[in-house]
Amino acid sequence: NELIPFNYNYKFPKKGIYIIKYSFNKCLTKINYMFSKCEYLKNINLSNFNTQNVTNMRCIFSECKSLTNIDLSNFITNNVTDMSCMFYSCKSLTKLNLSNFNTQNVTNMHGMFSGCKSLANLDIYNFNTQNVTNTSFMFYGCESLKKENIIAKNTIIEYIFNELHIK
Repeated sequence: NELIPFNYNYKFPKKGIYIIKYSFNKCLTKINYMFSKCEYLKNINLSNFNTQNVTNMRCIFSECKSLTNIDLSNFITNNVTDMSCMFYSCKSLTKLNLSNFNTQNVTNMHGMFSGCKSLANLDIYNFNTQNVTNTSFMFYGCESLKKENIIAKNTIIEYIFNELHIK
């Protein structure tokens, strides 16, 4: 299998129900901006999406302003180094399943959840941030997120909560 980068930014022209089908014969390495600015996208099923060779997930869902629920529990993230702005400005997002995320190789989480103003609960207990060098604006604008509704174990995440005065 040949590894390929994939950079895609598709704007859905109007509100409606869309069925997205991707068929790749090769292994993806970069999926940055893939669904970025899909402002009318409300739900997405990525249960069969193969991410085992992906290294870059930067801004994959950024500015998906109508997206309410994302289950990424099947995403294989062992090789990912960049998760910056993944959910940037997903202002309607209320449910986010990242329970199986392996973040051991991630170095950039800048603005990862920035602008997720409807997100009230977040389970990032499995996040390993030992190699992360950029966490700036990670939770900026997360108005509904309260410290007691975040499940986390890392001291760096605790530091971020304190820095942003999340209560």
